[in-house]
Amino acid sequence: MNTKTPDTSSGETGFDAEAFAINIARAMESGGKALAAYFEPRATGEVKDRPNEMIDVVKTLTSVAEYWLSDPGRATDLQSRLARDYLDLWGTTIRRMAGEDVSPAIAPAPRDRRFADPSWTSNQFYDFIKQVYLLTSKQAEELVKKTADLDPHTRHKAEFYVQQIINALSPSNFLLTNPEVMRETIATNADNLARGLTMLAEDVAAGHGNLKIRQSDPANLEVGVNMATTAGKVVFQNDLIQLIQYQPSTENVLRTPLLIVPPWINKFYILDLRPEKSFIKWCVDQGVTVFVISWINPDKSLEHKTWEDYAKEGPIAAMDVVRSLTGESRVHTLGYCVGGTLLASTLALLADQPQRSSQIASATFFTAQVDFTFAGDLLVFIDDEQLTALEQEMQATGVLEGSKMAMVFNMLRSNDLIWSYVVSNYLKGQKPGSFDLLHWNSDSTRMTAANHSYYLRNCYLENRLSKGTMVMDNTQLDLSKVTLPIYNLATREDHIAPAESVLRGSHCFGGPVKFVVAGSGHIAGVINPPATNKYQYWTRDGIEGATVAEWLAGAEEHKGSWWPDWRAWLGGLDPEEVPARSVGSEEFPAIEDAPGSYVKVRSWSWAGSCRSAGKQLVGHLALGGDWFRPHRSHSAGTIFCPAGERKLNNICDHKLENVQCLVAPLGSPVAGVVRWIEAPLAKLGRCARRCRKHASFVLVRPMESWDIGANDEHGKLHH
Repeated sequence: MNTKTPDTSSGETGFDAEAFAINIARAMESGGKALAAYFEPRATGEVKDRPNEMIDVVKTLTSVAEYWLSDPGRATDLQSRLARDYLDLWGTTIRRMAGEDVSPAIAPAPRDRRFADPSWTSNQFYDFIKQVYLLTSKQAEELVKKTADLDPHTRHKAEFYVQQIINALSPSNFLLTNPEVMRETIATNADNLARGLTMLAEDVAAGHGNLKIRQSDPANLEVGVNMATTAGKVVFQNDLIQLIQYQPSTENVLRTPLLIVPPWINKFYILDLRPEKSFIKWCVDQGVTVFVISWINPDKSLEHKTWEDYAKEGPIAAMDVVRSLTGESRVHTLGYCVGGTLLASTLALLADQPQRSSQIASATFFTAQVDFTFAGDLLVFIDDEQLTALEQEMQATGVLEGSKMAMVFNMLRSNDLIWSYVVSNYLKGQKPGSFDLLHWNSDSTRMTAANHSYYLRNCYLENRLSKGTMVMDNTQLDLSKVTLPIYNLATREDHIAPAESVLRGSHCFGGPVKFVVAGSGHIAGVINPPATNKYQYWTRDGIEGATVAEWLAGAEEHKGSWWPDWRAWLGGLDPEEVPARSVGSEEFPAIEDAPGSYVKVRSWSWAGSCRSAGKQLVGHLALGGDWFRPHRSHSAGTIFCPAGERKLNNICDHKLENVQCLVAPLGSPVAGVVRWIEAPLAKLGRCARRCRKHASFVLVRPMESWDIGANDEHGKLHH
C-alpha cells in the first residue's frame, strides 16, 4: 500500500482520494489507541472513576426536571415556548432562502469567538445549526432560572452544570458542524484528523487514562532556563518549603524586606515567568529585597501536614529566616490567592502574640479571599456530601492529585480552557504554541489530604475565617485584630476570587485597607507589567460601598499596570533605604540556585503500563517519593524519583525484586557519571549512604525492560 502523506502545509493541495483514505485510516488507528489508553487502566483497576460526580449532576438536574414535569401546565408552557422559538427560526430561514434580507432569530454574544468564522453567518446550513444551538441554550438557561423552590446552592449547581453541558454540545466542537474544521479536512485530505487523533491518543496516555489536554508546547519552556530565571539562591528549606532570596540589582534597597507567600495549588513561578513578565524581577529592579516561598509538591509521606503546619513551616518559619538574614526587625508580606488566605490566617494567629505581630510591617493580598460568601463557581463543588466523597478519595492516596484541581479550574472557563483546545488540537490537528502562562497552568501540584480538607471545610463550606470561628494552634482567629496596613488587590473579571468576595473580605480587617481593582482576571490582572501598558486599575480612598459597582462609582480609573501604585504604597510605609544585601549568610548559606528543586517536581499520578516485574513498582508508588515518567524514548516501566536522604531511605526500605536503580550526581541529568545498581533494591542502601549527599535523582526500572551500557547517553531524560 502507498502510505505517502501529501504535503499539505500550504492548505491549498487538491483533493486526493487515496491520501484522504489513508489519513482516515490513520485517524481511526489513533482513535483506537486513545480508547485503549482510556480503558486499560480502568480494566486493571489502576484508575477508578468517581461515580459520585455524575450522581451529583443527575440529582441536581433531576430537581429542575421535577419542577417542570410535576405540573402539566408548566410542562405544556415550556414545550410551547420552545416550539415557538423553533418555528420563528424556521420562518426566518425560509425567508432567507427565498432571498429576503432578514435579521437572525438570535445572535451570539459579541465576544463569543466560537462563531467568529464568516461561514457561520454566510452559509445557511451552519447559520441554522448555530441559531438552533443558541435558542436551545437560552431556553435551558431560563429553565433553571425560572425553577421555583430551589435552594440557592442547588440552583447555583444547576446553572453551572447546564452551562457545562451547553458548552460541550456547541456545534463548533464537532467535525460535521464546524465549517473551519470541514474546510481544513478537505484542504489537507484529512491529515488534520490524523494529526489530531494522534495527539489525542498521546494526551490520554499522558493522563494515564484521563485526557490531559495540552495547552502549550513545552519547547523552550523549562523552569530555571526560560522561566523563573531571576537570579537568586535557596537559603532555607524544610519539609514544606524552600525559601529563595533574590540577588539585588540596585545599589540601594528598601530597608524592610519583602516575603512573598504564593499559592501551593499552583507553583510560585507565575510571579517569575519570562523576565519581561516577572513580578519578582520587577520588584528586585525597584530596589526591594525579595524572598519567595517555593512550596513542595507533596506526596503521601506528607499527607498529615495540616493548615497549621503550612502556616508554621511556611510564612512563620520564613519570616524568622528573613529577619535573621537581613538583620531587620520587620518584614513586608505578600500573599497571592490561597497563599493570601493562609497569610491572613497567620496574621490573625500572630495578632495574639504582640512581639511577633510587631515584626510584620504590612500585608499585600493579590486576589485572595478571607470571606467566602461570594466565592463564585467554585462553591458548586462544595457541600458536605461532595466533600465527604473527596475526603474518602484523598484518604486512599494521601493527596489530591493536581490534575483534579486543574480540571476544576479549567471548567470555570471551559470554552477557553477546554473546548477551544479540543477543536484546535484534535479536530484541526494544530499543536499549541509555546506560551509560558499556559505551561504554568498545566504544571499542576498535589495537595495534602489534611490541609486541603481543612481549607475546603473551614473556608468554602463554613466560612469560619470571616466569622472569627476558625481555630489554629488552639487559637480562635479574629481578623479584626490584624491592624497593620493592607493593600488588597482584586481583579474585575476574576472567576476564582471574585472582586465582590475580595471587597467583602476587606471589611474583616481592623486596620487601614487600600482596596484596588485591576482590569482582566485572576492571572492576567495580576501579571500585568508596566511596560505592556495593558488594562487599567481603579483606586479610591476607603472601602465604602456594599458592592464593587458602588465602590467603582466613586473610584478613579488609571491606565496601565497597578504595579507602580503598589510600589509607591510600599515605599510610603517605610521609605528608608540601605545598601543592597548579599544573598545568604553564614547561618543560612546558599543551598542551590533559584528557582530551587521543589518547584521542578512534576505531578505524575503514574500507574503506567509496566510489564512483569516492573509492575511491582506500581504497588509501591505510595512509598513517599515524587515520581515522574521520563521521556517517551525510555522504557514504559521506568520511574523517575528526585533524590535526597528521605527519598533514598524510603526507596531502600522496599525490597523490590528484578529492578535496577540509577543514581545520578547533583545537577542536570547529563552531568557527570551515572551508574546502575542491580536489585533487590535493598542493595541500594549501602550506595545510598555513600551518595545521598551527592545524588540528585534516582531512576528505577525493570531489569528486563532494556539493557544499558556504561557509556549510554542520558541527555534525553526530561522531567
